[in-house]
Amino acid sequence: MALRLAGAEGVWVHTAKVGDPTVTLAGYRGIWCVPASPYADENGAFAAIRFARESRRPFLGTCGGFQHALIEYARNVRGMAEAGHAETDPELAMPLIAPLACSLVEARQRLSLTPGSLIGAAYGGETPVEEGYHCNYGLNPALAAMLWDGELLPVAYDESGEVRAVELRSHPFFAATLFQPERRALAGEIPPLVRAFVGAAAG
Repeated sequence: MALRLAGAEGVWVHTAKVGDPTVTLAGYRGIWCVPASPYADENGAFAAIRFARESRRPFLGTCGGFQHALIEYARNVRGMAEAGHAETDPELAMPLIAPLACSLVEARQRLSLTPGSLIGAAYGGETPVEEGYHCNYGLNPALAAMLWDGELLPVAYDESGEVRAVELRSHPFFAATLFQPERRALAGEIPPLVRAFVGAAAG
């Protein structure tokens, strides 16, 4: 619904069907890693995210897409081979994605966006903004500092200072949010970040 409101049509690709993303995803103008984790094949999700990152294909990750984008970057760029998701492996030594202190299922939060960021620009420089969630897991604050390398940047924070969105500085469009901007479409509103993603893919 969010894509249609933004003037685009999407094609769903099952994570188990990704295989070699240079073949299965080559014809798509942009990649959106949507919620609904745990995914049937998390390796398919990681492969799609890495393909978007390395090929400079416009990428949007929301909720589970945010979580898996962080893990992909941690493993393949920051060398954090043991980084993982506590939902699928509760015994992890390095749970980069861990249970939230407070559930955000059907919750809304006010978010501060970094001026000059890609995500900030998508919202027209407005800050704070309010967005909705449906999740129980997020970035582990104890490990977050290990991710920031000047390329991957935290660009949205909730009122307690927790990171709720990231982007890649040198990528044309690589944005990932724990919140779900697409939920605005349920009220018939074009989500600003989805509109920006569609614009990047069209361009």
